Amino acid sequence: MSEFSDFVIYADESGDHSLVKIDEAYPVFVLCLCVFEKTTYVRRVVPAVHALKFKWFGHDTVILHEREIRKKLPPFAFLNVPERNQAFLADLNTLLADARVRMIATVIDKRRLKHEDLFAENPYHLALSFCVERVFEFVSRYDSPTRTLHFVFERRGDREDKALELEFRRIVGGENVFQRKLPNFEIVFLDKKANAAGMQIADLTARPIGLKVLRPTQPNRAFDIIAKKLVRGRGDRPGLGRIRIFP
Repeated sequence: MSEFSDFVIYADESGDHSLVKIDEAYPVFVLCLCVFEKTTYVRRVVPAVHALKFKWFGHDTVILHEREIRKKLPPFAFLNVPERNQAFLADLNTLLADARVRMIATVIDKRRLKHEDLFAENPYHLALSFCVERVFEFVSRYDSPTRTLHFVFERRGDREDKALELEFRRIVGGENVFQRKLPNFEIVFLDKKANAAGMQIADLTARPIGLKVLRPTQPNRAFDIIAKKLVRGRGDRPGLGRIRIFP
């Protein structure tokens, strides 16, 4: 048996974690972890992502960023043509629907967190704690917790990366709901320009989750797909019931 887990996790966030200035149009912070089984990831997910790129761009060096797609910024300016936009989004939804991935998500309502003065903690660190705890429950069911499991995060800057790594080490060091060490959880930082299929799928998922929490009755095709992939915990209900919403 390999020393490494059968799974790998790519993480991405939506919204900022500041409690000083809160954007009332999007007052939440979302952290989404995408859990891939490595064999399926290599054989199916990665080829599907690259096939989509070859179809639409002729090469596979383009990075799929939700913000650039949503705002139709280069290299996605062609999406300003309605017919092409509709066709591309349909392919993107198919890619997401077909991807063999499980998702773990936390949404922090920064307004309530600040108003109720519940915690002085960074919303990112709170979300990370909740997600890591759910990952441990997942791994305990499907893999040996003694094998090294890598969490891949996008680089945001030396100061922020060091703070995130310190918080990650604190959580896996025993400051978690289980009050036990999780020594085989490791954190890895990935450059923003890296062409990692898992990171790009994670990037596409976080904002639809935040929008669904903020406006649950608004049509949200991306979330309809994501909802079927959310990891279920004990007592969780379908859809939003599988997302940790705090407070």
